[in-house]
Amino acid sequence: MRYDISAFDKMISRAKRIAVFSHLNPDGDAVGSLCACCTYLASRGKDFVPILPNAVPDFLKFLSAGGRPIVVCEEDSQRAKDLAAGADLLICLDVSSPSRTEYLEESIVSSKAAKVLIDHHIQPSREFFDLVYSEPEISSTCELLFWLLMAMPDIGGDVNRLSMSCAEALYTGMMTDTNNFSNSVVPSTFEMAARLIARGVDKIGLQYKVLNSYNMSRLRLLGRLVNDCMHVFPQHGATCMLLSEEDKCRLGFRPGDTEGFVNIPLQVADVRISGIFTEDKEGGYVRVSLRSKRGTDVNTLARRFFNGGGHENAAGGRIYMPLSEVPAYFLSALDQYFG
Repeated sequence: MRYDISAFDKMISRAKRIAVFSHLNPDGDAVGSLCACCTYLASRGKDFVPILPNAVPDFLKFLSAGGRPIVVCEEDSQRAKDLAAGADLLICLDVSSPSRTEYLEESIVSSKAAKVLIDHHIQPSREFFDLVYSEPEISSTCELLFWLLMAMPDIGGDVNRLSMSCAEALYTGMMTDTNNFSNSVVPSTFEMAARLIARGVDKIGLQYKVLNSYNMSRLRLLGRLVNDCMHVFPQHGATCMLLSEEDKCRLGFRPGDTEGFVNIPLQVADVRISGIFTEDKEGGYVRVSLRSKRGTDVNTLARRFFNGGGHENAAGGRIYMPLSEVPAYFLSALDQYFG
């Protein structure tokens, strides 16, 4: 894949202080792309700071952000905002809009620094950025970043010039966003994987770290959601699971514990849409995550009914109502959508 990288390369060369961001509730693609970008910047001797709205899930903490600690806005809001304000180049990864960085949105929008967006979501908010690399048809932001880095003059298409930390972060983000190669995969995804494995990435080792290192509370939480908190709407081939604040506290929920849960009902032959609705009483909303099988568009569903969007088979959003009202609202949305 070919990209014009000259403008991005010049921005990095000229920048004295770079701030790198990704979205709220960071997943593997967010953390992977942020860590890979920071590791690359470190290889060029740049001064940079990685910033996230909230904490990295435990199962992704093995990834390195170029040797720098990630500044978490939820833990030290003023420091995160001051560091953002002091940068002369902002790089936003895996966010279609600054609003997806939540607490950091105002800092990004109001900054006079040059701004770069690297993202794979539909309809990015181009107006906020000076340079946009957007590829909705690609598997992940990590895949897009991989091809951009391959085009950089100092890399010159040679994957062996990427550090192992960078390569591992890129592979992790791609692997998690494709649900371990089960969705959103295109031919270039396999080419990326082949090149990174040839570079020395331990595919099996990374799968073990990411997919087989959870805690027991996560397993108990899954049992609770599937057995007691899942509503099934057979007339639409849909399910929704409800995660309450009470259950989060009782079962020792930690960020990232529900990673992949939304895909599980899709293993059932007659289910084509799965949703998980997570209560956030402090924020006053319910977070929505939707997945679907090929041929069913949850991006449009999320945009119409859940104040969100995403991809055809993976989307999200949020709604403002008590969790107890969600099943009826979800059914009404499905009735209208398929009616």
